[in-house]
Amino acid sequence: MANIQLDDLHELISADVQRALTEDVGSGDITAALIPAERQATATIITREAAVFCGRAWADEVLSQVDPALQVEWLVADGDILTPNQLLCKISGPARSLLTAERCILNFLQTLSATATRSRHYADIVAGTPVRLLDTRKTLPGLRMAQKYAVTCGGCHNHRIGLFDAFLIKENHIAACGGITQAIAQARLMASGKPVEVEVENLDEMQEALEAGADIIMLDELSHADMRTAVERCEGRAKLEASGGITEATLRSVAETGVDYISIGSMTKHIQAIDLSLRLNIKL
Repeated sequence: MANIQLDDLHELISADVQRALTEDVGSGDITAALIPAERQATATIITREAAVFCGRAWADEVLSQVDPALQVEWLVADGDILTPNQLLCKISGPARSLLTAERCILNFLQTLSATATRSRHYADIVAGTPVRLLDTRKTLPGLRMAQKYAVTCGGCHNHRIGLFDAFLIKENHIAACGGITQAIAQARLMASGKPVEVEVENLDEMQEALEAGADIIMLDELSHADMRTAVERCEGRAKLEASGGITEATLRSVAETGVDYISIGSMTKHIQAIDLSLRLNIKL
């Protein structure tokens, strides 16, 4: 499970922004058209609250697609820790274009910074332990890769991207395949190069998955005592991932059981947009 790299996202960022602008601007910004075309403006974006910043490349792409004449000077980078009222950037260019771009820029920055901020919060809770915190597929539709990148900016890590890049054999898959051993064997036949992860609900199922050669075993809502037993029995033959029912209150204690990974859906779905503000200054 490798983390998303920004250099791999250029085409996706362009598509994200094009989709967002089509949704927002449609056939044209009729309100911005009230402003004389030659009028210039400057703007600043600040944060009203503490956060971890993320989304600079998406904001840059919004400016580029709306009007290449818009220029931005960034004072922060992805992953930077922000303090209330901190200045993030300065933008200058045609007033019409700046106002058209405003909402899309803020939407991307607020959402991705929120994801990075929550991820950093969880990472801080388990600091000093070797566990790796993983995201899930519980992402905003259409923004999966963006949010998974934001997770890495917050100091956490990426699980599989989707249904195509790794096997994650859950209870219903197991039942339909006839058992854990059969499901793993079929996965190896179908795509021997892809990681095989199996979800188990007790130590007996964990043992079967281990003996069948699973790469990763997901311990679904096991007790802390059973997690520690699983770590002892596994002896490094497979990676162990804890999942299900894990809260901020229990996160540290789960990490201390010795599991390799903890997956947390809330780092991408239980987020609140960071409060950012764009202040405009029209040049008359």
